[in-house]
Amino acid sequence: MRKLNVVHVCDHLGWTGSRMHGVKRLFAWMIPRFDPERFTVSLISLRGQDESEDNLERFGIDVTYLGRGRFDPRTLPALLRVLKEKQVDILHMHGYGATTFGRAAAAWLGTPTVVHEHANLTSTPWFQQVADELLLPFTDLGIAVSRSTAEFLTQARRLPPHLTRVVYLGAPASEFGRVRTADEIREGRAALGVPDGAFAVGTVTRLMPSKGNQYLVDAIPQVLAAAPDTCFYIVGEGELEDDLKAQAEALGVRDRLRFVGFMRDVSLAYAALDLVVFPSLWEGTPLTAFEALAMGRPIVATDCDGLLDILTPEVDARIVPRRDATALADAILALRDDAPARDRLGRAARETGAFYDIDRFVRKMEQLYELMHEVSRPTHRQGVAKADLSFLAREAHPRIEG
Repeated sequence: MRKLNVVHVCDHLGWTGSRMHGVKRLFAWMIPRFDPERFTVSLISLRGQDESEDNLERFGIDVTYLGRGRFDPRTLPALLRVLKEKQVDILHMHGYGATTFGRAAAAWLGTPTVVHEHANLTSTPWFQQVADELLLPFTDLGIAVSRSTAEFLTQARRLPPHLTRVVYLGAPASEFGRVRTADEIREGRAALGVPDGAFAVGTVTRLMPSKGNQYLVDAIPQVLAAAPDTCFYIVGEGELEDDLKAQAEALGVRDRLRFVGFMRDVSLAYAALDLVVFPSLWEGTPLTAFEALAMGRPIVATDCDGLLDILTPEVDARIVPRRDATALADAILALRDDAPARDRLGRAARETGAFYDIDRFVRKMEQLYELMHEVSRPTHRQGVAKADLSFLAREAHPRIEG
Protein backbone atom coordinates (compact mmCIF):
# COMPACT_ATOMS: atom_id res chain seq x y z
CA MET A 1 0.00 0.00 0.00
CA ARG A 2 1.13 3.55 -0.65
CA LYS A 3 1.97 5.83 2.24
CA LEU A 4 -0.91 7.81 3.72
CA ASN A 5 -0.67 11.57 3.47
CA VAL A 6 -1.67 12.96 6.86
CA VAL A 7 -2.00 16.74 7.22
CA HIS A 8 -2.28 18.47 10.59
CA VAL A 9 -3.87 21.93 10.55
CA CYS A 10 -3.53 24.46 13.37
CA ASP A 11 -4.57 28.06 13.86
CA HIS A 12 -1.10 29.39 14.69
CA LEU A 13 2.26 28.29 16.07
CA GLY A 14 2.84 30.73 18.89
CA TRP A 15 1.43 33.04 21.52
CA THR A 16 2.46 36.64 22.06
CA GLY A 17 5.69 36.68 24.07
CA SER A 18 6.14 32.90 24.09
CA ARG A 19 8.40 31.08 21.67
CA MET A 20 7.47 27.45 22.27
CA HIS A 21 3.94 26.80 23.48
CA GLY A 22 2.16 23.50 24.06
CA VAL A 23 0.73 22.54 20.67
CA LYS A 24 3.91 23.63 18.90
CA ARG A 25 6.00 21.45 21.20
CA LEU A 26 3.56 18.61 20.65
CA PHE A 27 4.13 18.83 16.89
CA ALA A 28 7.90 18.89 17.45
CA TRP A 29 7.70 15.68 19.46
CA MET A 30 4.96 13.93 17.52
CA ILE A 31 5.37 14.45 13.78
CA PRO A 32 8.96 13.11 13.44
CA ARG A 33 7.91 9.93 15.30
CA PHE A 34 5.44 8.66 12.70
CA ASP A 35 6.62 5.65 10.71
CA PRO A 36 8.08 7.19 7.51
CA GLU A 37 7.48 3.94 5.63
CA ARG A 38 3.72 4.24 6.19
CA PHE A 39 2.96 7.95 6.61
CA THR A 40 3.90 11.31 5.15
CA VAL A 41 2.94 13.82 7.85
CA SER A 42 2.94 17.57 7.30
CA LEU A 43 1.55 20.67 8.99
CA ILE A 44 -0.42 23.73 7.84
CA SER A 45 -0.67 26.90 9.94
CA LEU A 46 -3.48 29.28 9.04
CA ARG A 47 -1.39 32.26 10.17
CA GLY A 48 1.92 33.71 8.99
CA GLN A 49 5.48 32.44 9.03
CA ASP A 50 6.89 31.42 12.39
CA GLU A 51 9.82 33.81 12.79
CA SER A 52 11.22 32.24 15.95
CA GLU A 53 14.57 30.49 15.71
CA ASP A 54 12.83 27.70 17.59
CA ASN A 55 10.61 26.92 14.62
CA LEU A 56 9.44 23.47 13.62
CA GLU A 57 11.41 23.40 10.41
CA ARG A 58 14.58 22.72 12.40
CA PHE A 59 13.05 19.34 13.28
CA GLY A 60 12.65 18.55 9.60
CA ILE A 61 8.88 19.14 9.69
CA ASP A 62 7.14 20.24 6.48
CA VAL A 63 5.20 23.39 7.46
CA THR A 64 3.04 25.49 5.15
CA TYR A 65 1.99 28.96 6.34
CA LEU A 66 -1.18 30.36 4.77
CA GLY A 67 -0.66 33.82 6.24
CA ARG A 68 -4.38 34.51 6.69
CA GLY A 69 -6.19 36.46 9.40
CA ARG A 70 -8.65 35.00 11.84
CA PHE A 71 -11.83 35.56 9.81
CA ASP A 72 -10.28 35.86 6.35
CA PRO A 73 -12.62 34.13 3.84
CA ARG A 74 -9.63 33.53 1.57
CA THR A 75 -8.43 30.93 4.07
CA LEU A 76 -10.71 28.24 2.65
CA PRO A 77 -9.55 28.40 -1.00
CA ALA A 78 -5.93 28.67 0.15
CA LEU A 79 -6.34 25.62 2.39
CA LEU A 80 -8.09 23.66 -0.35
CA ARG A 81 -5.27 24.39 -2.75
CA VAL A 82 -2.58 23.10 -0.37
CA LEU A 83 -4.59 20.02 0.61
CA LYS A 84 -5.05 19.11 -3.05
CA GLU A 85 -1.34 19.56 -3.69
CA LYS A 86 -0.54 17.29 -0.76
CA GLN A 87 -3.15 14.71 -1.89
CA VAL A 88 -4.42 14.58 1.67
CA ASP A 89 -5.78 11.27 2.99
CA ILE A 90 -6.40 12.25 6.63
CA LEU A 91 -7.03 15.72 8.08
CA HIS A 92 -6.16 16.18 11.78
CA MET A 93 -7.17 19.62 13.09
CA HIS A 94 -6.29 21.68 16.18
CA GLY A 95 -8.01 24.99 17.08
CA TYR A 96 -11.24 26.81 16.24
CA GLY A 97 -10.16 28.18 12.87
CA ALA A 98 -8.46 24.94 11.85
CA THR A 99 -11.51 22.81 12.70
CA THR A 100 -13.84 25.26 10.95
CA PHE A 101 -11.96 25.82 7.70
CA GLY A 102 -10.53 22.30 7.81
CA ARG A 103 -13.90 20.56 7.98
CA ALA A 104 -15.28 22.87 5.31
CA ALA A 105 -12.41 21.79 3.06
CA ALA A 106 -12.94 18.14 4.02
CA ALA A 107 -16.60 18.44 3.03
CA TRP A 108 -15.49 19.48 -0.44
CA LEU A 109 -12.77 16.80 -0.73
CA GLY A 110 -14.45 13.97 1.16
CA THR A 111 -11.41 13.67 3.45
CA PRO A 112 -11.69 11.82 6.81
CA THR A 113 -11.32 14.24 9.73
CA VAL A 114 -10.14 14.30 13.33
CA VAL A 115 -11.06 17.26 15.55
CA HIS A 116 -8.43 17.45 18.33
CA GLU A 117 -9.44 19.57 21.33
CA HIS A 118 -6.78 20.76 23.80
CA ALA A 119 -8.80 23.26 25.88
CA ASN A 120 -11.46 22.95 28.56
CA LEU A 121 -13.16 26.33 28.47
CA THR A 122 -16.75 26.77 29.53
CA SER A 123 -18.21 28.07 26.26
CA THR A 124 -17.47 29.15 22.71
CA PRO A 125 -18.61 32.24 20.76
CA TRP A 126 -22.04 31.94 19.19
CA PHE A 127 -20.62 31.93 15.68
CA GLN A 128 -18.33 28.99 16.57
CA GLN A 129 -21.33 27.09 17.93
CA VAL A 130 -23.14 27.67 14.64
CA ALA A 131 -20.09 26.53 12.68
CA ASP A 132 -19.69 23.42 14.82
CA GLU A 133 -23.35 22.48 14.31
CA LEU A 134 -23.13 22.97 10.53
CA LEU A 135 -19.85 21.05 10.23
CA LEU A 136 -20.81 18.10 12.41
CA PRO A 137 -21.76 15.94 9.38
CA PHE A 138 -18.16 16.29 8.17
CA THR A 139 -16.58 15.11 11.43
CA ASP A 140 -15.39 11.51 11.72
CA LEU A 141 -14.07 11.69 15.27
CA GLY A 142 -13.18 14.13 18.05
CA ILE A 143 -10.38 13.41 20.48
CA ALA A 144 -9.83 15.28 23.73
CA VAL A 145 -6.70 15.51 25.88
CA SER A 146 -8.57 15.00 29.18
CA ARG A 147 -11.99 14.14 30.59
CA SER A 148 -12.85 17.78 31.24
CA THR A 149 -11.79 18.62 27.69
CA ALA A 150 -14.08 15.88 26.41
CA GLU A 151 -16.95 17.52 28.32
CA PHE A 152 -16.10 20.83 26.67
CA LEU A 153 -16.01 19.11 23.28
CA THR A 154 -19.43 17.53 23.72
CA GLN A 155 -21.19 20.39 25.53
CA ALA A 156 -19.73 23.59 24.10
CA ARG A 157 -18.50 22.35 20.73
CA ARG A 158 -21.58 20.26 19.96
CA LEU A 159 -19.80 16.96 19.26
CA PRO A 160 -21.91 13.96 20.34
CA PRO A 161 -20.39 11.63 22.96
CA HIS A 162 -20.34 8.70 20.53
CA LEU A 163 -17.96 10.72 18.33
CA THR A 164 -15.69 11.72 21.22
CA ARG A 165 -12.75 9.86 22.75
CA VAL A 166 -10.23 10.85 25.43
CA VAL A 167 -6.67 10.20 24.28
CA TYR A 168 -3.88 11.24 26.63
CA LEU A 169 -0.73 12.87 25.33
CA GLY A 170 2.70 12.51 26.90
CA ALA A 171 6.35 13.54 26.74
CA PRO A 172 9.24 11.74 25.04
CA ALA A 173 10.48 9.15 27.53
CA SER A 174 13.70 8.92 25.54
CA GLU A 175 14.37 12.62 26.23
CA PHE A 176 13.05 13.10 29.76
CA GLY A 177 12.92 9.62 31.26
CA ARG A 178 16.55 8.80 31.96
CA VAL A 179 18.08 9.37 35.39
CA ARG A 180 20.32 12.45 35.48
CA THR A 181 23.89 12.21 36.74
CA ALA A 182 25.27 14.34 39.57
CA ASP A 183 27.19 16.38 36.96
CA GLU A 184 24.00 17.04 34.99
CA ILE A 185 22.20 18.14 38.14
CA ARG A 186 25.06 20.53 38.92
CA GLU A 187 24.87 21.83 35.34
CA GLY A 188 21.15 22.46 35.71
CA ARG A 189 21.52 24.26 39.02
CA ALA A 190 24.28 26.40 37.52
CA ALA A 191 22.05 27.23 34.54
CA LEU A 192 19.30 28.44 36.89
CA GLY A 193 21.76 30.14 39.22
CA VAL A 194 20.80 28.09 42.29
CA PRO A 195 23.07 29.01 45.23
CA ASP A 196 24.94 26.23 46.99
CA GLY A 197 22.79 24.60 49.64
CA ALA A 198 19.57 26.32 48.57
CA PHE A 199 16.29 24.45 48.25
CA ALA A 200 15.09 25.14 44.70
CA VAL A 201 11.36 25.39 43.98
CA GLY A 202 10.05 26.24 40.54
CA THR A 203 7.76 25.76 37.62
CA VAL A 204 8.08 25.42 33.86
CA THR A 205 5.14 27.26 32.37
CA ARG A 206 3.67 29.81 30.03
CA LEU A 207 2.98 33.08 31.80
CA MET A 208 -0.73 33.34 31.10
CA PRO A 209 -3.86 33.49 33.32
CA SER A 210 -4.76 29.78 33.27
CA LYS A 211 -1.43 28.77 34.80
CA GLY A 212 -2.13 30.48 38.16
CA ASN A 213 1.45 31.61 38.68
CA GLN A 214 0.33 34.59 40.76
CA TYR A 215 -0.60 32.14 43.53
CA LEU A 216 2.91 30.70 43.51
CA VAL A 217 4.29 34.23 43.86
CA ASP A 218 1.80 34.91 46.69
CA ALA A 219 3.06 31.80 48.51
CA ILE A 220 6.70 32.87 48.52
CA PRO A 221 6.67 35.20 51.58
CA GLN A 222 5.11 32.48 53.77
CA VAL A 223 7.70 29.94 52.61
CA LEU A 224 10.61 32.31 53.15
CA ALA A 225 9.41 33.20 56.65
CA ALA A 226 9.81 29.55 57.66
CA ALA A 227 12.62 28.49 55.31
CA PRO A 228 14.78 31.45 54.25
CA ASP A 229 17.20 29.25 52.28
CA THR A 230 14.48 28.53 49.65
CA CYS A 231 14.84 30.01 46.17
CA PHE A 232 12.14 30.17 43.48
CA TYR A 233 12.36 29.91 39.70
CA ILE A 234 9.84 30.50 36.92
CA VAL A 235 10.97 29.09 33.57
CA GLY A 236 9.02 30.35 30.58
CA GLU A 237 7.65 33.39 28.81
CA GLY A 238 4.27 35.02 28.32
CA GLU A 239 2.12 38.10 28.54
CA LEU A 240 1.95 38.17 32.36
CA GLU A 241 5.70 38.40 32.95
CA ASP A 242 5.69 42.11 33.83
CA ASP A 243 2.67 41.69 36.12
CA LEU A 244 4.29 38.79 37.98
CA LYS A 245 7.55 40.70 38.39
CA ALA A 246 5.64 43.68 39.77
CA GLN A 247 3.78 41.38 42.15
CA ALA A 248 7.06 39.89 43.42
CA GLU A 249 8.48 43.39 43.84
CA ALA A 250 5.46 44.52 45.84
CA LEU A 251 5.75 41.48 48.11
CA GLY A 252 9.44 42.13 48.68
CA VAL A 253 10.55 38.77 47.25
CA ARG A 254 11.93 39.86 43.89
CA ASP A 255 15.47 38.93 44.96
CA ARG A 256 14.37 35.36 45.80
CA LEU A 257 12.41 34.73 42.60
CA ARG A 258 14.25 34.42 39.32
CA PHE A 259 12.40 34.71 36.04
CA VAL A 260 14.55 32.42 33.93
CA GLY A 261 12.74 33.03 30.64
CA PHE A 262 12.92 30.67 27.70
CA MET A 263 15.08 27.55 27.98
CA ARG A 264 15.58 25.35 24.95
CA ASP A 265 16.51 22.37 27.13
CA VAL A 266 13.97 22.43 29.96
CA SER A 267 15.28 19.10 31.28
CA LEU A 268 18.09 21.15 32.84
CA ALA A 269 15.50 23.11 34.80
CA TYR A 270 13.74 19.99 36.05
CA ALA A 271 17.07 18.46 37.05
CA ALA A 272 17.92 21.59 39.04
CA LEU A 273 14.65 21.82 40.98
CA ASP A 274 14.13 20.07 44.29
CA LEU A 275 10.37 20.57 43.93
CA VAL A 276 8.23 21.33 40.86
CA VAL A 277 5.00 23.32 41.31
CA PHE A 278 2.00 23.55 38.96
CA PRO A 279 -0.43 26.15 40.43
CA SER A 280 -2.83 25.94 37.45
CA LEU A 281 -6.40 27.19 37.52
CA TRP A 282 -7.58 25.24 34.46
CA GLU A 283 -5.81 22.96 32.00
CA GLY A 284 -6.34 20.42 29.27
CA THR A 285 -3.34 18.35 30.23
CA PRO A 286 -0.12 20.41 30.32
CA LEU A 287 2.85 18.89 28.53
CA THR A 288 5.06 20.28 31.29
CA ALA A 289 3.40 17.93 33.79
CA PHE A 290 4.27 14.96 31.57
CA GLU A 291 7.86 16.23 31.43
CA ALA A 292 8.14 16.60 35.20
CA LEU A 293 6.67 13.13 35.72
CA ALA A 294 9.09 11.55 33.27
CA MET A 295 11.99 13.33 34.99
CA GLY A 296 10.93 11.80 38.30
CA ARG A 297 10.49 15.12 40.07
CA PRO A 298 8.40 15.53 43.24
CA ILE A 299 5.39 17.63 42.29
CA VAL A 300 3.00 19.98 44.06
CA ALA A 301 -0.04 20.67 41.88
CA THR A 302 -3.51 22.10 42.16
CA ASP A 303 -6.69 20.10 41.85
CA CYS A 304 -7.54 21.44 38.40
CA ASP A 305 -9.24 18.88 36.17
CA GLY A 306 -6.55 18.32 33.57
CA LEU A 307 -3.89 17.72 36.22
CA LEU A 308 -6.01 15.31 38.25
CA ASP A 309 -6.49 13.22 35.12
CA ILE A 310 -2.81 12.26 35.13
CA LEU A 311 -1.69 12.80 38.75
CA THR A 312 -2.64 10.63 41.71
CA PRO A 313 -2.76 12.46 45.07
CA GLU A 314 -0.07 11.35 47.53
CA VAL A 315 1.22 8.79 45.03
CA ASP A 316 3.04 10.85 42.40
CA ALA A 317 2.05 14.38 43.51
CA ARG A 318 0.91 16.45 46.46
CA ILE A 319 -2.40 18.07 45.50
CA VAL A 320 -3.69 21.38 46.90
CA PRO A 321 -6.81 23.48 46.15
CA ARG A 322 -6.74 25.99 43.35
CA ARG A 323 -6.41 29.71 44.13
CA ASP A 324 -5.02 28.99 47.60
CA ALA A 325 -1.55 30.43 48.14
CA THR A 326 -1.51 29.37 51.80
CA ALA A 327 -2.17 25.73 50.91
CA LEU A 328 0.53 25.96 48.25
CA ALA A 329 3.04 27.36 50.75
CA ASP A 330 2.12 24.71 53.34
CA ALA A 331 2.68 21.91 50.83
CA ILE A 332 6.04 23.35 49.73
CA LEU A 333 7.22 23.64 53.33
CA ALA A 334 5.99 20.16 54.27
CA LEU A 335 7.86 18.53 51.40
CA ARG A 336 10.93 20.68 51.92
CA ASP A 337 11.24 19.15 55.38
CA ASP A 338 10.41 15.60 54.29
CA ALA A 339 13.09 14.20 51.99
CA PRO A 340 11.69 10.63 52.13
CA ALA A 341 8.30 11.89 50.92
CA ARG A 342 9.99 13.75 48.05
CA ASP A 343 11.89 10.60 47.09
CA ARG A 344 8.71 8.51 47.21
CA LEU A 345 6.77 11.00 45.06
CA GLY A 346 9.65 11.25 42.61
CA ARG A 347 9.96 7.49 42.14
CA ALA A 348 6.23 7.14 41.52
CA ALA A 349 6.30 10.15 39.19
CA ARG A 350 8.96 8.51 37.03
CA GLU A 351 6.79 5.38 36.77
CA THR A 352 3.78 7.44 35.75
CA GLY A 353 5.85 9.46 33.29
CA ALA A 354 7.14 6.31 31.60
CA PHE A 355 3.53 5.25 31.11
CA TYR A 356 2.68 8.54 29.35
CA ASP A 357 5.27 8.30 26.58
CA ILE A 358 4.52 10.34 23.45
CA ASP A 359 5.52 7.30 21.36
CA ARG A 360 2.47 5.50 22.73
CA PHE A 361 0.23 8.35 21.56
CA VAL A 362 1.80 8.29 18.07
CA ARG A 363 1.24 4.53 17.71
CA LYS A 364 -2.43 5.08 18.56
CA MET A 365 -2.73 7.79 15.93
CA GLU A 366 -1.10 5.56 13.32
CA GLN A 367 -3.68 2.87 13.98
CA LEU A 368 -6.49 5.43 13.92
CA TYR A 369 -5.36 6.94 10.60
CA GLU A 370 -5.24 3.55 8.91
CA LEU A 371 -8.71 2.68 10.24
CA MET A 372 -10.12 6.01 9.06
CA HIS A 373 -8.63 5.59 5.61
CA GLU A 374 -10.18 2.14 5.38
CA VAL A 375 -13.73 2.84 6.58
CA SER A 376 -14.57 6.57 6.42
CA ARG A 377 -15.33 7.03 2.73
CA PRO A 378 -17.10 3.67 2.17
CA THR A 379 -19.41 4.31 5.14
CA HIS A 380 -19.98 8.04 4.47
CA ARG A 381 -18.21 8.93 7.77
CA GLN A 382 -20.37 6.58 9.84
CA GLY A 383 -17.88 3.76 10.24
CA VAL A 384 -15.10 5.26 12.36
CA ALA A 385 -17.16 5.91 15.50
CA LYS A 386 -18.81 2.48 15.14
CA ALA A 387 -15.48 0.68 14.87
CA ASP A 388 -13.62 -0.84 17.81
CA LEU A 389 -11.67 2.17 19.11
CA SER A 390 -10.60 0.57 22.37
CA PHE A 391 -6.96 0.97 21.30
CA LEU A 392 -7.33 4.72 21.90
CA ALA A 393 -8.14 4.28 25.59
CA ARG A 394 -5.50 4.46 28.25
CA GLU A 395 -4.24 0.97 28.95
CA ALA A 396 -4.64 -0.31 32.51
CA HIS A 397 -1.91 1.23 34.63
CA PRO A 398 -0.71 -1.31 37.22
CA ARG A 399 -0.72 1.29 40.01
CA ILE A 400 -4.15 2.63 39.09
CA GLU A 401 -5.68 -0.82 38.75
CA GLY A 402 -4.06 -2.23 41.88
